[in-house]
Amino acid sequence: MSERTETHTEQPTPGTARPTALAEGELLALVRRIAEHAADRKAIDPVAIDLRGASAYTDAFLLLTGNTDRQVKAIHDAILEGLKHEGERLLPRRVEGLQESRWVLLDYGDVVVHVFVPEAREFYRLEALWGDRPRIDLAGIFEPAPDAEG
Repeated sequence: MSERTETHTEQPTPGTARPTALAEGELLALVRRIAEHAADRKAIDPVAIDLRGASAYTDAFLLLTGNTDRQVKAIHDAILEGLKHEGERLLPRRVEGLQESRWVLLDYGDVVVHVFVPEAREFYRLEALWGDRPRIDLAGIFEPAPDAEG
């Protein structure tokens, strides 16, 4: 990400550990809620990676693709607004890449969301970097709706 855009900064004090991680069920529920908001904006190629025990700064990555920079921004907006208006009113600690919208990162602490255009996702290949880590099941969120004629 060549240009950095930060918003909603709620950074921990330098030198302090991140807050206590979510319990497994809460983490999975948060990943799935974020994925549902992204699915509402037709995000494609979702991959959720479980990083517990492998990363000191987050427990999960959610990788998503939008076909264009406008769609990437729409996916970002849906996630941001959706979580902001739900029960605990979550805001990301930081957002990067929004100005160019080719790779937007939303850092929710326990979950870091990466929304790419296809070319950027192919270039950075985060799935390959974390290829040995287990995936979080997103079944039922991104599958096409059953055909009405079926």
